[in-house]
Amino acid sequence: MPPKDISEDGLTLKWPGLRWWPMHNEGFFICIEGLDKSGKTTQARLLERRLNSLGFKASYTTEPSQGEIGRFIRTHVLRGRKRIPAVAEALLFAIDRFDHAEREINPMLRQNVVVITDRYVYSSLAYQGAAGLDLQWIMEINKFAPIPDMAIYIDVPLGVLASRIKDYGSIMERMKIQRKAHSVYTRLVREGKLMPVDGNRSIEDVSRNILDLVLSRLRH
Repeated sequence: MPPKDISEDGLTLKWPGLRWWPMHNEGFFICIEGLDKSGKTTQARLLERRLNSLGFKASYTTEPSQGEIGRFIRTHVLRGRKRIPAVAEALLFAIDRFDHAEREINPMLRQNVVVITDRYVYSSLAYQGAAGLDLQWIMEINKFAPIPDMAIYIDVPLGVLASRIKDYGSIMERMKIQRKAHSVYTRLVREGKLMPVDGNRSIEDVSRNILDLVLSRLRH
C-alpha cells in the first residue's frame, strides 16, 4: 500500500525532494491543466487550431486517452456511482498514461509536433493526491512520462466553477473533490511546477494569453 500523506484537514503535502520526469529532446510538449469546467478543453482545442494557422504542426490529445484503458476509465471510473479507491484510480491513470505516451505523445514528439494534452500527470497529483495519496508515490508510478516543456494551469475561482457544474458528468465534479484538488493545484503553482493563467475572463482573452505564452517559448 502506498504511503498516505494526510493531515487533520485532509491535506498535507510533503514537497521537498519531489522528483520529476525525464526530459525529451524532440518536438514541443504542452499540457493544459485545470479543475473541471475551467475551460481547459476549449482552450487546448483553440491553441491547437491557432498554432496550426500560424504554420506550426500542432496536435491535440487528452487524458484519459482514447485508447482501451482510457475508455474504460471514462465509462467505469469517472461515470461510476461512487469513487473507487484512490490507489486503484492512480494505477489506472498511470497505466493509461503509459499507453498514451507510447501510442501518441512520444511518436508525435519524434516527428517534431507541438503536442497539446488536455490533462496529464498533474491531474493525478491533484485528484489522487487530494484523496490522500503520497505525491512522491504518484510520481514514482509515472516516472516513465516525459516532462512537458510547458505546463499551464487555468485558474478559475471555485465559486465560478460551482455555478458551471449543473449536472455531474463525472464523479470528480463534486465540489468537495474540486476544493481538495484546487489545494493541490495551488501548491503546484506555488512550487513553480505549473504556470497559472487567469481563467475568469472571456474565452478570447484567455486564449490570447495562452497563445502569447506558448509563442514566447516556441520562438525563443
